[in-house]
Amino acid sequence: MSTAKQRINISVSDEMRRVLTMLAKRDHVPAATKAAHLIATALEVDEDVVLNELAEKRDQERVRFTSHKKAWS
Repeated sequence: MSTAKQRINISVSDEMRRVLTMLAKRDHVPAATKAAHLIATALEVDEDVVLNELAEKRDQERVRFTSHKKAWS
């Protein structure tokens, strides 16, 4: 049976496994579901860091701004 989700295997320390199991029980979800959620959250945070770095590079002093209305007319 095919699935839309891709399986990956990861190795974690005993401590990380214990914490993941505890969080999964707290949230009443399987450990794999909790791990996937935590990975998705980490990817969003990492994306935000990258986009912020890009924005900081583009941020310059003495820049002339154009109004939204003028830019799209």
